Amino acid sequence: MKYWKYTFEVDSEHAEILLAFLSEWPFDSFQETETGLDAYLPEDLQDEVSDEAMQELADRFKAAYSREELPDINWNATWEANFHPIIIDRFCAIRADFHDPIPKVKYEIIINPKMAFGTGHHDTTWMMMSAMRDLDLARKKVLDFGCGTGILAILAAKMGATMIDAVDIELPAYENALENIQINNSFNVHVFQGSLNVILDTSFDFILANINRNVILETLPTLHKKLNKGGILLISGILRQDEDIVLETARQAGYTVDEKFYRNEWCCFQLFR
Repeated sequence: MKYWKYTFEVDSEHAEILLAFLSEWPFDSFQETETGLDAYLPEDLQDEVSDEAMQELADRFKAAYSREELPDINWNATWEANFHPIIIDRFCAIRADFHDPIPKVKYEIIINPKMAFGTGHHDTTWMMMSAMRDLDLARKKVLDFGCGTGILAILAAKMGATMIDAVDIELPAYENALENIQINNSFNVHVFQGSLNVILDTSFDFILANINRNVILETLPTLHKKLNKGGILLISGILRQDEDIVLETARQAGYTVDEKFYRNEWCCFQLFR
């Protein structure tokens, strides 16, 4: 598959915020560089991203912007070659199948990312997994909304959840989650492709949602209906600057703010129904 590379030369302070805005567009991977941020777009989606919109974003963050067509090579292989294991204390480790096993961690997860979001490298995924450490998922029902690679659903299964639904609107993420579930023998994870309305169950003990601000704001009331009374919604993909609007919307939807976590420019919130 051919790709277009969109290059933004921007200072590190604004790169994280720019990434959040770019995540709203159909780029399927990002790479931080010494001078800013690169975003990769499949050639068949080029019509969905206009130069005018990207230039407006660049101007907003005082970034230099350019784009170039990349040769048709195996970009998955190139990207995976730069995928390094992640270790979250002694709680869990994430590695690809070509890495050596990681000793002395409670849970080890094998993820072959295929350029899908959710390898543990991003601050939001790291915070979600770190926050899950203090949750009692044994014999519980869990929903992973916006599952990406399936990493959070797989961790929930390893932590003893008996039934896990995972859903993502993107076909590559759905296919990658299925593959990673097989690799990790997490056969009680059921993966769906589509939006939240394909999940018919309304009795989850825990819901995990690592997506983005707009989707979270839109779906907080629906997620509330799918959560058991006394259940917990763990959310991330939220910039610090959006904390107030997200928490106020959560309160209006009937949640109580239980815990707050921060990592660089990002937030993670544990909400109680």
